[in-house]
Amino acid sequence: MAKVTMPQLGESVAEGTIGKWLKQPGDAVAKYEPLLEVITDKVNAEVPSPFEGILTEILAEEGATVPNNAEIAIIETADEAGGSAAAPTPAPSTPAASTSPTQAPTPVLAAVLPAPAAPAAGPAGSDESNPAAEHPAAAAAAAADPVAAPLAQPMVVATAPSIGDSDARMTPAVRRLLREHGLSPDQIVGTGGGGRITRDDVQAMVEAIRTGAAAPVSVIASASASSASSAAPVAPPRASPPTDVSPVQFPDGADEVLLPMTLMRKGIAAQMTRALLVPHAYVHMEVDATSLVQARERAKREYQAREGISLSYVPFVVKAAVAALRQFPAFNAHWTDQGVLVKRRIHMGVAVAVDDGLLVPVVRDVDQLSISGLNRAIADVAARARAGKLKLDDYGGGTFTLDNTGWFGSNLTMPIINVPEVAILTMEAITKRAVVRETPEGDVIAIRPIMNVVLAIDHRANDGAQAAAFLKVI
Repeated sequence: MAKVTMPQLGESVAEGTIGKWLKQPGDAVAKYEPLLEVITDKVNAEVPSPFEGILTEILAEEGATVPNNAEIAIIETADEAGGSAAAPTPAPSTPAASTSPTQAPTPVLAAVLPAPAAPAAGPAGSDESNPAAEHPAAAAAAAADPVAAPLAQPMVVATAPSIGDSDARMTPAVRRLLREHGLSPDQIVGTGGGGRITRDDVQAMVEAIRTGAAAPVSVIASASASSASSAAPVAPPRASPPTDVSPVQFPDGADEVLLPMTLMRKGIAAQMTRALLVPHAYVHMEVDATSLVQARERAKREYQAREGISLSYVPFVVKAAVAALRQFPAFNAHWTDQGVLVKRRIHMGVAVAVDDGLLVPVVRDVDQLSISGLNRAIADVAARARAGKLKLDDYGGGTFTLDNTGWFGSNLTMPIINVPEVAILTMEAITKRAVVRETPEGDVIAIRPIMNVVLAIDHRANDGAQAAAFLKVI
């Protein structure tokens, strides 16, 4: 029997959470065929099977967090099957399909939603409710008494219409919330990146069921858009600015509410704690972006028609940063206890804001790419980050990071270094300002598009003089 272990999904990643098993016990698996989805604070990735054969046993449930190199599944390889007199008996069901017999029904739904007089059972062995429920917001309660039959699963199954995607992506916490409320993914249209189901989506549907109201407007609109096209929603090339809608909902009479730590937030917290040990220093300069704006304006319409994507300012700044890194290679480096480890290749981390945190995927060998190539690569990695479809190769090994904080309207940011890198650059919003310019006739006041750029450095690796010279090149 060949044992499948949890791979290491990043340089500083010590564990991963089983998001979804793509194969079930008894299924044939080809080598390198996607076997399961694993979630870390950095990436949601499909893990390929290291062996060819039959998946005989799953050792880690969906939602379980396991350390690197821990055994998660067993595969009977083709050689073993050929020498065996009898095929192994597959497990009766996957852990994801089983539900704890002691799991209690959701108190809110159990208390508010009346059970129908004659609840219609779903298929044998399932906990599905009758899809032909009289009211789309009705919920069916289990007839089994947990006291008289302690092994029976008390259920509260909401019969919201199937308007979503049964294979929609979500975190283990959201998947668990669905199970607690007796909902299934196809009853909810996710409003997160790439159709991801968020905690707010589940809570909105639960509230709609509890009150007997219609589904939230955002859910209905998303469902209509989904039914109008069979293609998966395409993430925009850039993030939308934050709205004023708060994700925090205070229960009646509550003065405070605890926001649980997601896996991503835990990872961010750990990384920020490590970064706090680094002595940061900052250099800020104003850039007259007149030529940059004019160059982009001249090229953007033809580029959009030719490439099918918009032309961003980011690849221009990346090109400028590459030029500076060529002159000052000590900024394209990692800090180590033995000294500054300078890197020849330039792998640019690009900060991408997502629904529940921040990701920094890496575009590799940016010095080998043209402006157009950089624009395509950055747009691709940003879209996949928001859709939750980053690959393992998109992480780790970054040598310098760029953060386009100006997209959100900021004019001055103090960025935190993505350790073990030794520097990070922000590009702020391009705004028109009145500036003084020298002319042969004397000083004049002119209107110019100005962009602030901020460089944060690890002061152990470089000093302010080098940082200012580096930023001057940009």
